[in-house]
Amino acid sequence: MATHVLAIDQGTTGTTVLVIDRRLRVQAKVNLEFPQHFPRPGQVEHDLEEIWGSTVKAIGRALARAQVKGTALAAVGITNQRETTALWDRARGRPVHRAVVWQDRRTADACAALRAAGEEERVRARTGLVLDPYFSATKIRWLLDHVKGVRERAERGDLAFGTIDTFLAWRLTGGAAHVTDASNASRTLLMDLATLAWDPEMLGLFGVPAALLPRICGSSEVVGTTRGVPGLPDGIPVAGIAGDQQAALFGQACFAPGDAKCTYGTGAFILQNVGASPVPSRNGLLSTVAWRIGGETTYALEGSAFIAGAAVQWLRDGLGIIRKASEVEALARKVKDSGGVVFVPALAGLGAPHWRPAARGLIRGIDRGTTAAHLARATLEGIAFQVQELAAAMRADSGVELHAFRVDGGATQNGLLMQFQADLLGVPVERPRMIETTALGAAFLAGLATGFWSSRDAIREAFRVDRRFSPRMAAGEREAHLARWRRAVELA
Repeated sequence: MATHVLAIDQGTTGTTVLVIDRRLRVQAKVNLEFPQHFPRPGQVEHDLEEIWGSTVKAIGRALARAQVKGTALAAVGITNQRETTALWDRARGRPVHRAVVWQDRRTADACAALRAAGEEERVRARTGLVLDPYFSATKIRWLLDHVKGVRERAERGDLAFGTIDTFLAWRLTGGAAHVTDASNASRTLLMDLATLAWDPEMLGLFGVPAALLPRICGSSEVVGTTRGVPGLPDGIPVAGIAGDQQAALFGQACFAPGDAKCTYGTGAFILQNVGASPVPSRNGLLSTVAWRIGGETTYALEGSAFIAGAAVQWLRDGLGIIRKASEVEALARKVKDSGGVVFVPALAGLGAPHWRPAARGLIRGIDRGTTAAHLARATLEGIAFQVQELAAAMRADSGVELHAFRVDGGATQNGLLMQFQADLLGVPVERPRMIETTALGAAFLAGLATGFWSSRDAIREAFRVDRRFSPRMAAGEREAHLARWRRAVELA
């Protein structure tokens, strides 16, 4: 008898696998990091075999920790880092190059050339996105143009393109399923946001052969069954797929238009449910698919800050002022404020609402009294400032006032960050008991597709607030903070 669902949350720096029971309790959680590759400044790559290896190991350890046999799994759900672009050989399943990660900026000049040619409005109208290296299409073109023999093989139909969800579904099903769900497809610059089909004009604009592309499927749909996966029996349905931010929106039970959440991971991402029709942005946000279930599509507005938790990792790995990311809050609390230091964490350019790929990180306001604690506090504040900008743009686009702000992701355990976020937003910040809402969303999409759960009511009932951070900052102090931030962003 099926008693559990397995969720794979394949992120930018690691792979997390959760085993979840029918009452939405996490029976086991395993996270394994994998290497990051930086061939040149501004370039970030992942080895697909290292990602797959981390996935297989995490599956085995999670099942062992939960004391659950693979035969007890009702379904496997996938959620993934989005936009990261991979090409592999259809016959052997081997990658032709390391995957080009969403943070990678190598195609900034190509995007600038398309903007200069007047293509931005056509792209935005068709896809809901902007011309930025963040998205998949220019990454595909780079691989086709720079890896020897790849374009010819792609045009012959010998190669497959996929974001990481596509690659995992391919491997989990032994190559039987070449699919991506609508939420991930909407991040490629190649899908028509209205029809949810690959758009011939966009394929022509970016020089992408149609033979490369996966089938666009629903977010809660059986796309295949496991075959030849170490540690899993054959025949388990692979049944739920959604990009990580959309999965978190679903996992936070943001089912009604106007509901919004922010995920704090490597980057910070705000999504707001806008209902059955896309809402075009006038303030630098993105229109995207939230999910497609049972033939019905839900859309979202999205704002993306490329660097959030990655800024804390930089303090750890680049500067060495902390040994573990979890130490940053204690260090920041050693001072009462940032001492006038402002850190704009544009370590991979600036995303929404600015869309400045050439921007670089900036630390402003240092003097002889500045300490590591001031820098740690400024780093946390820089994350919160970015999110405040996104929330303001979303309010302007949607016309909906936020009454509360749901948050998830590892950085939400940082109470100092969450309190400062509430102060900047001027509304309460609500942290759920279960912060692994990304994996929960993937699991629930998979369980809905297989009948393990019958409706969305179960996830509504499971949502519980762990802590509510109420704003304490006076309006004048808030505006002074925001003014300092705006001056610094202009210089980044």
